[in-house]
Amino acid sequence: MRIDVIDLRDFYETPLGGVVERTVTPQLRELWPDVRHCSVLGLGYASPFLDAFQGQAERVLNFMFAGHGVTRWPVASANQTALVDETHIPLPDASIDRILLVHGLETSEMVRPFLREIWRVLTASGRLLIITPNRRGVWARFDGTPFGHGRPFSRGQLTQLMRDSQFTPTRWNRALYMPPFGYDVLTRSATAWENIGARLWPQFSGLLLMEAGKQIYSVSAERPRLRVLRPSPVTNPAINMRKE
Repeated sequence: MRIDVIDLRDFYETPLGGVVERTVTPQLRELWPDVRHCSVLGLGYASPFLDAFQGQAERVLNFMFAGHGVTRWPVASANQTALVDETHIPLPDASIDRILLVHGLETSEMVRPFLREIWRVLTASGRLLIITPNRRGVWARFDGTPFGHGRPFSRGQLTQLMRDSQFTPTRWNRALYMPPFGYDVLTRSATAWENIGARLWPQFSGLLLMEAGKQIYSVSAERPRLRVLRPSPVTNPAINMRKE
């Protein structure tokens, strides 16, 4: 079950959410240092991390899913966000160079059709970057943050899922070693936690960041015909489309 978009937005406005954003964003830039001439698509709830690519990428899009609801992004300029069906992304085949998936895989109820649709819209040389809770980490064990919901993954599980879905994992990063609590003493020392955790207990990070490339040699030529859908533009600051 997907997390309500309002809860996601509110979390990233807290001091703890700010720590997550400031900790993960440099990791993203390390994996994708240059996105010039690239199209970047955020899927799930990628809004807090897309600012890092705004102004450098050729274009940046932000798609949220009906199970989440939708909020406007960016807030201060023309809207680039749409509400879509996760199994029918309204983009042409091989049209996106970089896809950032956040708060999407672990709560998807149709994982393989979802990944198949991502495969479809990604270019042959494109890259998918997934941020997901680490099964071994503390953050997956507490539901006070969005990373405590859904299915967390170990590195081995995520690798196998990607290979089964015709992706090849290429690079990994880890993030979030501090406990998932918003106490001032913890949020102020987040950098120290990251430095110490990365050296002493890297396997217990809160998040896994996995980059994967598209396999193009093992795909069946036959696939179901896709429905043609149009994105739903955001006209209000926040809309909850989740079914009760």
